[in-house]
Amino acid sequence: MSSSVPDPKHAAALALLQLNPVARELGERFAAAGHELALVGGSVRDALLGRLGDDLDFTTDARPEQILALVKPWAEAVWDVGIAFGTVGCQRDGLKLEITTYRSEAYDRESRKPAVDYGDSLEGDLVRRDFTVNAMAVKLPELVFVDPHHGIEDLARKVLRTPAAPEDSFTDDPLRMLRAARFASQLDFAVAPEVAAAMREMAERLGIVSAERIQAEFSKLLLGAHPRIGLGLLVDTGLADQFLPELPKLRLEIDEHHRHKDVYEHTLIVVEQAMALEQDGPDLVLRMAALLHDIGKPRTRKFEQGGGVSFHHHELVGAKMTRKRLRELKYSKEFVDDVSHLVELHLRFHGYGEGEWTDSAVRRYVRDAGPLLDRLHKLTRSDCTTRNRRRAAALASAYDDLEERIERLKAQEELDAIRPDLDGNQVMELLGIGPGPVVGRAYKFLLELRLDEGPMEHERAVTELREWWARQPESAQGAG
Repeated sequence: MSSSVPDPKHAAALALLQLNPVARELGERFAAAGHELALVGGSVRDALLGRLGDDLDFTTDARPEQILALVKPWAEAVWDVGIAFGTVGCQRDGLKLEITTYRSEAYDRESRKPAVDYGDSLEGDLVRRDFTVNAMAVKLPELVFVDPHHGIEDLARKVLRTPAAPEDSFTDDPLRMLRAARFASQLDFAVAPEVAAAMREMAERLGIVSAERIQAEFSKLLLGAHPRIGLGLLVDTGLADQFLPELPKLRLEIDEHHRHKDVYEHTLIVVEQAMALEQDGPDLVLRMAALLHDIGKPRTRKFEQGGGVSFHHHELVGAKMTRKRLRELKYSKEFVDDVSHLVELHLRFHGYGEGEWTDSAVRRYVRDAGPLLDRLHKLTRSDCTTRNRRRAAALASAYDDLEERIERLKAQEELDAIRPDLDGNQVMELLGIGPGPVVGRAYKFLLELRLDEGPMEHERAVTELREWWARQPESAQGAG
């Protein structure tokens, strides 16, 4: 189906026909026990868009214990990790099903956790949902389409509205403001004016939401098909100020006397260009590095004589800022390390085209990038946003040349696993010493030698090590 819905009635009927038989079977099971069941929320929205996946969401008047009793004999697997919030999960015929008791979620003014109250009707459940396009349902097993808030019309118009007043919706759960930006990114939808206005007025309310929940929504936003739309919404409404203030700060003032690129606009272009280079689906590490690669510029900006602007060492400052921000958002240590390292390295290539790098410099580039080398290639290429075609072509050609040199050296020297020509055991045996810091220093010396000169014969490596050892104070003292 196309991105818009041409005929609501036809689209609804088509979506209902696409429902997996497992959903109807589950509906019959609940009906036989005297309970209501409906496919709901994102599952209905995606069915109408022709993209119903393997994860289906249901809502019911049955309480969690009753849900468990109904699905345990029927499902292939059951999990109840969300039962405190009224949700039971199960699996059947390769589908993951989540069944939630009619409910409402509301935060008190200071709490970070929702208080769950069970509801007693489908319509009452739908009005408490985040957006009208997620407040549609299909009653099972009879396949009755329920849309009290005209969600199908908003789906056709590609607009995000709230079923209730947006102020009430965002008071119930402030994370919904961030979800609006996330859905805008994923679905290429616009936000209704009254929703955007409420987001601006209530942005500070996001402060009561846990970092973990914010992180999850922000990651989904960045992985969406249209992150520029979602990121722009975060900045324009002030939501970014609440959890990623470095992003709006990229909108540096530009005056007629000091000429430099719009860093914010440049950043959005780099994100899009990085996406275009992805090969195996969305890459959160790459996209996050593209988004944050220049966040050190506002802190390092210096106005130069003649109207120029410099940002010396912004990559080092930006790497530290990236590490701090991502830690506060509770990303994993590995993720934080990878993204901050890419930010630190993203300028390393510049200057390559102006003077020939030695093989030693190429080896160090590969060594420092490590397993991030492929992503560094993509980030560095994406960082070229100049409108000067000659300069853009020169940069691309220079990086082509660097990649070719890397591949040649890899073939010759196994660059992916650069190691000294002697290992630690050989060092101790040749120098007659035991384990300790001297071995580490010797290893480092040999590694630097390997990077500078490439692989060498065993005898040459032994000679270099012994000459190094003769220069060390421990040698004269008979360390060992």
